[in-house]
Parts: sequence; C-alpha cells; structure tokens
Amino acid sequence: MLELAAELLERVRSRTPYVAATVTRVGGSAPRQPGASLVVDADGAVLGNVSGGCVDSAVYQACQEMLRGDRSPKTLRFGYTDDDAIGVGLLTCGGTIELFLRHHDPGAEPGLEAAYTDAMRDEPVAVATVVRGPDVHLGRMIVVRPGRPCEGTLGDERLDQVAVGHATGVLHAGTSGTVEIGVADGYCQEPMTLLVECDTPAPRMLIFGAIDHAAALARLGTFLDYRVTVCDARATFATPDRFPYADEVVVDWPHRYLRAQRLDRSTVICVLTHDPKVDVPLLTAALRLPVGYVGAMGSRRTHQQRLVRLREAGLTERELSRLHSPIGLDIGARTPQETALSIAAEIVAHRLGGTGVPLRSGVPIHGRGVPSPAAFPPAWTAEHLDHAVGIARPRSSSRSQES
Repeated sequence: MLELAAELLERVRSRTPYVAATVTRVGGSAPRQPGASLVVDADGAVLGNVSGGCVDSAVYQACQEMLRGDRSPKTLRFGYTDDDAIGVGLLTCGGTIELFLRHHDPGAEPGLEAAYTDAMRDEPVAVATVVRGPDVHLGRMIVVRPGRPCEGTLGDERLDQVAVGHATGVLHAGTSGTVEIGVADGYCQEPMTLLVECDTPAPRMLIFGAIDHAAALARLGTFLDYRVTVCDARATFATPDRFPYADEVVVDWPHRYLRAQRLDRSTVICVLTHDPKVDVPLLTAALRLPVGYVGAMGSRRTHQQRLVRLREAGLTERELSRLHSPIGLDIGARTPQETALSIAAEIVAHRLGGTGVPLRSGVPIHGRGVPSPAAFPPAWTAEHLDHAVGIARPRSSSRSQES
C-alpha cells in the first residue's frame, strides 16, 4: 500500500473507508511483487494494480463486495491453471499470485496516517500485517518507524516484538516481502505469515559532468525514481536552469563532493566528465565505495588510458572490475537522449540481474533472482574506502560516446 501513500493519505484524512488487495506471494511469471496493491475506496475510485490488468477486474469486484458486505480479511489466489484456488482467475502470463484483502477504516487505524505521511516525506517506514494465521490475529498490523514509537498491535506483545524485529530487517534490505513465524519459535500456537511492506528513501543517482548527456540522464533518473544530483566544478555550466530535472545541482570538485556524502548500496554514480584530472581522483574514490553502480563515459581507447592511470593511482584489479566503462548498453545510441537511455538500461539491468539481451531470445521475463540487498551495510562514508568490494559484470558501450 505504501506505493500509493499520497492517494491513501487523502482517504485517511477524509475518513474514507477503503479495501486494499495486496500481493503477498507470487510464483513463476507474475507481473507484480509483494507489496503491490489495488485499492478501492467507498466512493468506487480505484488506485493501483496487482497484475498489469489481467485479473484486476476480478480483484476490483472482490473489493467492492467487501465494502458492501463481510469485512473479514480474506485471501485470493489467481493462476493460469488453479483448480484449488480460493478465488478463480486467469493470470495470462502463466504465473500465480496471492492477494490479501483487508477493509480499512481510517478512523480506527491511527497508525496509517503516520505511515503514509512518512512515505510521502521519503522517510523510512514499514507496515507489518498478519496475512495468514489464527483469525484473532489475521489482518492486524503494526507500523514501525526507526527512532520513534511503533503504532498498532498484532494482538500480542511478543508478536509485536518479533514483528518489529522483522520489519526493521526488511527496512534495512529495502524490499517488501513475507516472513514466516512457526510454532517452534514460541510466539504463536499456529504458524503465521507476516507481510512486511516497506518504504525507504529514494536511491541516489550522482552524475558528474555538466554536459548535455547529463541533462538527459538526469531526466531519466528522475523518471526511474532516483534522487538526482549533478555535480561539476565549473560554475558556468553547473546551473539549475541547465538541469531542471535534477533534484540538486552542485558546484564542487567531484571527488571532494563524493567523499562528503553518505552513500549506500542503492547509489548510482555516472562519470561523464572526460577529463583525467577529474576522472582519476573521482573514480579512485567511487570504486572503493560499496555503491550499487559506477560507470564512466568514453570510448574504448579512453577507457584503456583511464585504466592505466587508475592502476597508477593504486586501484586493484578487483576494484577496477566494478567499473562499467564504456558506460551503457549497445543500442546504437547517437544523441544525448539515446545515450542516456543506454546508460539507464544498463543501470536497471545491473540492479535487477538482467542480461540486456532481447526478451524474444527466451530469457525469463519475471521472477529472475536478484542479488541480496543485504550484501553491503546501509551507509558508507570516505573512511570506508579501503573496504569496498564488487562483482565483475559484462559491459558494452553506446556508440555515441566521445573519445
């Protein structure tokens, strides 16, 4: 539900009841992941989706029935061939999807306003809901906000404690999902499942080099929900007017600015400067930080010359293997806009484990495994530079990059 925080906050403040159908489990080729929701309010308005369209109509009808009648929480399951499904549907992509439907009365759930407000402010928040288990606990939720008191209860103090622990872990990982609590754990008499939905601050995209390619990439970065910073030491070029889609434009030496930032595994660094006196100290710092992606623009000749200088600066082969250069995927890009698309495509493929090959080649569309987000600590500064690690990835380049 947190992905719909802005719209749901309006319902909460106007005390408008609604039913949320939230994805709790997927199998095979399913279009949405746990935490995705379709919401129907008492006025009949629809927010979000859970399937990309193929079963949304059936889910909408189920939500309408709950608004009009029995408000008890329930589970729906859809699949391409699903004889034992609780709810009968047809998921044309061939996978299965399980949904938890819950009626929400904003006047009786004060924690929801706090959760949606934090999500709107880009502050970390998690909502843990019992989606499978004894009726006495089913549908109960607790809102966890780091450094502040929790709101709500699962109906048992010990369950609240374990829910807070799991929600905190999910916030650290940054990915919503379910947690199984077994009888052997001593927290319940029957097995239970918690859906933990989390909202964490937007990941950062740091673009170094105030050029036209940076303006195009800043626009795409914003579209992909990154918090975009453009940095360049040249005040004449690094102006807000030139980069209207950037969240901030900074005039500073790139390596100095980078060392002053608190960055994490979700951070993307794109070096578009083409200047050795800028590139070398900047990449030396960047490649020793456990950020998610570091890419540098330039031709293959420029890349080879850059590698020589970086080795002279003391970088190891393991550190150099993290560098995506020439930056981007080969899509035949020519213009700054096309090159930005090439770069953005590689960033997404690297983050999600994509291959970059055409889908018609037979690679999986949904359900591909993703590297664990817990691989690195949540925040690093310059003092951690010597402890960075990385994974070598295949790289190719956009044809439009300069030499």
